[in-house]
Amino acid sequence: MRALHPAPSGAPLAIGAKLRATRLAQSLTIAHVAEASGLSTGFISRVERDETSPSVSTLVTLCQVLSLQLGALFEPPENEVISLADAPRINMGGVKAVEKLLTPRSESRVQVLRSVLAPGASGGEELYTINCDVEVVHVLTGSLRVRLVGGAVELMAGDTMTLAGREPHSWDNEFGGETELIWTIVPAAWSGSS
Repeated sequence: MRALHPAPSGAPLAIGAKLRATRLAQSLTIAHVAEASGLSTGFISRVERDETSPSVSTLVTLCQVLSLQLGALFEPPENEVISLADAPRINMGGVKAVEKLLTPRSESRVQVLRSVLAPGASGGEELYTINCDVEVVHVLTGSLRVRLVGGAVELMAGDTMTLAGREPHSWDNEFGGETELIWTIVPAAWSGSS
C-alpha cells in the first residue's frame, strides 16, 4: 500500500469573524483590544476581516484579551441541515400521526417536529404534559383541536398557539383530511446521540 501524504485544505481558515463577534459581544472597540494587546488597530481590523494571518503568539494574545479559548477559533460552526426526507421518524405518543424530528437528536436547546395527522388522529384521550418551558404548534394545513384543562381551542391553517410548559393538553384532528403541523419545544423534551 502506498503512503498518502496529507495535503492542506484549500478552504481558508476564517477566524476573524469569531474574533470580531467575541469582541462585540463584550462591547469592546478595536481600540480597547489594541491597547490591551499592544497591537495596532489597523492590524486587528485586518485580522477581523481575514485579510492577514496572525502568528500563533498573536492569536494567543488576542484570545487572552478577549477571554476566548484558542481552540474555539477552530471549531466548526454549529450548523446542520436535515432534509425532510432524511428526518428520523419519532413517536411522541399520538395515534394516526407521522412525526419527524427536524432538529438534530443531540440538540438540547430546541426541538422542531413535523407532524402529518390522518383524519381522526389524536394525542390520546387523557391530557398529557411535556417537560419543557414553552411548546408552540403551528398549523400548516388542515385544522387542529387542542384540548386543555379549561376547554378546547380550534386552530385553522396559518394559526399558531403557544402553550406554557408542562400545561396539560391533548389534540385531535377532526378535519376531514390530513392536517400538517410544526411543533417547537423549548428546551428539547429529550435529546440523545443520533
